[in-house]
Amino acid sequence: MLTRIDINADVGEQPEALRNGREEALIRNISSANIACGGHAGDELSMKKVVTLCRKHGVAIGAHPSYPDKVGFGRRTIALSKDTLEESVYNQIAQLETIVHRLGGRLHHVKPHGALYHDAMQSADVASTIAQAVKKVDPTLTLVGLAGAIGLEVWKKLGVRVVSEAFADRRYERDGRLRSRFLPDALLTDPREAVEQVQRLVREGMVRAVDGSFLRLKAETVCVHSDTEHAVEIAAAIRGALINEGVIIAAWWRETPTG
Repeated sequence: MLTRIDINADVGEQPEALRNGREEALIRNISSANIACGGHAGDELSMKKVVTLCRKHGVAIGAHPSYPDKVGFGRRTIALSKDTLEESVYNQIAQLETIVHRLGGRLHHVKPHGALYHDAMQSADVASTIAQAVKKVDPTLTLVGLAGAIGLEVWKKLGVRVVSEAFADRRYERDGRLRSRFLPDALLTDPREAVEQVQRLVREGMVRAVDGSFLRLKAETVCVHSDTEHAVEIAAAIRGALINEGVIIAAWWRETPTG
């Protein structure tokens, strides 16, 4: 059984959540945040607001770059040359890093978003392009990717520190891929189901696939998407359940929970 796990969330994607307080409520229940930095969502103002919230609640700050695709919310593969993709990812991360430094914090990690995340996990070329962009910003940054995926191994070989991720609010296929969002049962929106999935991961190192089989996963962080229905309730339920079992909730990429 794991004695420590990180809970991360993709944030800075919904202006209304910043206005109505749900973004802060979500951040209060996680240990690391992946902040949208202009590719699929987010702008300078939203980044400043979310960084401030992360520092207020002692949450590790990370960048959440994507394909430059606000219309498709970064969930479509965009055909770009290697140099163009590297420049786009670099610019997104660098912009957030500048804001973080101005506000007295430190950028700790990078987690690609949407289609860029999935492409990087399956394509060595995309994974290496992202790694090069990250290393240009700061070679000490950690990259977060899908547990068991090819992309993690590519990043390791390129000398980048990696953290393996599982998902609290997504269903898995038998081969370890996430179930497509185009299918009606892709998401877990019931906090009880999400808690069960995370507890099994922490206790047994496994998740149940959609066909009923079990996948063995070694994950150091679990994700709750901020745009999942009941995201705040899911994060709070997971946090409470794990703490009750004596599991430490903390980011793997640093020793102390300060922004």
